[in-house]
Amino acid sequence: MALTSLRATLFAIIWLAAIVVAQEEEGEDLRKEEIPMSVTFVNEMPDAVKAPSCILKSQYRKFSVHTHYFHVKLVCCLLHFNRLSNYSGRTLWLENGGWKVEGTISPRGGSLDVDSFVGHEFSYDLDGSRHYFAPREPDVSGKQYVILAGTSDGFLVRCELERKIETPDLSISSLDIIVKPYCAPRGASRFLELVRQKYFDGVVLNRVVPNFLTQFGIAKDHELKTTWGSMPILDDRPFMQFETGYVSFAGNGPDSRTTEIFIAMPGASPEQLEYFGENSWETPFAVVQDANVLTKIYSGYGDMPPWGEGPASDRIYEADGYEYLAQNFPNLDYIDRCYIVDEEIGENMAAEL
Repeated sequence: MALTSLRATLFAIIWLAAIVVAQEEEGEDLRKEEIPMSVTFVNEMPDAVKAPSCILKSQYRKFSVHTHYFHVKLVCCLLHFNRLSNYSGRTLWLENGGWKVEGTISPRGGSLDVDSFVGHEFSYDLDGSRHYFAPREPDVSGKQYVILAGTSDGFLVRCELERKIETPDLSISSLDIIVKPYCAPRGASRFLELVRQKYFDGVVLNRVVPNFLTQFGIAKDHELKTTWGSMPILDDRPFMQFETGYVSFAGNGPDSRTTEIFIAMPGASPEQLEYFGENSWETPFAVVQDANVLTKIYSGYGDMPPWGEGPASDRIYEADGYEYLAQNFPNLDYIDRCYIVDEEIGENMAAEL
């Protein structure tokens, strides 16, 4: 009886070892099939966020030997999740059989670069809650960009306007823009960065065409517009179609977005809205809270050349561009200043303490 039991036990051990070896070989094959990608995580919240943790893309199989259960796990990202950029104090440890990354990402635009693979999931802590997600597939360069914003519906940016002419039917004071963190994350993050740098303060609303678009984003300061104009960002993957009031960067080709913004005007035809989304660099990242405000912005000069006789964008980019506007287009509306409302409130409260 004892010999029979010993044989059964040895057979079970050999059988189990064979399964483990087979699973490891299968795991190696799965790792070879995985597509590498680089993920940039950005924290746009006002407080620090714990760094994303890799949730191992694993397979579990249960085997029964008498009354004991054995779990064999195939780890597909364990050996690859091993390089972090722009991050110090890295801590890696084994927790419940998987690797995890612990750390923080600084607020208001802080970032963390991670080498990973397509389909891998991550989690992070924000406001006491853990959030889970899998980055979308990467762009042609093998990169993806993710904003960590929890369950936030968006960031409210208020652009206070400076009117050159005032009439009862044209009385508006601000343009409220809701920046959506998940629609076009690269565009959203660049816009918020420009707002924090006060880039849009004093900027002219230089192209306002009813039933078409409103466009702005050429800074008054020549050095400022030249500097930011030389730092284009990669395109976001198209995620949604345009609607009235949607906000996007303007560009002139793939990966060409810098500072110019356009907004789809009320009255734009369905065909025009569909055309807006045809180019990869025209991906909406925000929406105007009240699109009717756009109809009250001064539009008397028409479109830019060659479609009209309004201000020429290339002329505004010159060193004396704003003098050119003042002399030839004195009624244009301007943005006095733009700010992120929650951050403005927080700073004001801190100043009062």
